[in-house]
Amino acid sequence: MELIAAAQALGALSQTSRLEVFRLLVGARNPLCAGEIAERLELPKPTLSFHLKELAQAGLIEAEREGRSIFYRVKAEGIRELLSFLTEDCCQGRPELCLPTAAACCGETAC
Repeated sequence: MELIAAAQALGALSQTSRLEVFRLLVGARNPLCAGEIAERLELPKPTLSFHLKELAQAGLIEAEREGRSIFYRVKAEGIRELLSFLTEDCCQGRPELCLPTAAACCGETAC
């Protein structure tokens, strides 16, 4: 991932409503339509539409049309690229700097 693309993805996630949309889609087992996302997050549809566009342009989500409805889901490749960028570039090849500690993951005992 290039620096500009990483900055765009991080910028997209830096806004509270977009981060909420992203978290909802990451946790969803199936793609969600815009109406359901708007209802769950209590966002006006025009505002949600703007946020969905920003997340899609950042490569973090994708849309699929089914009839008259558009369904949104996370774009796994975009997430992997961003995480890879963060662990490889920002952590200088030392992923232990970016990953949670064993104690944080597994409690007080080592995994």
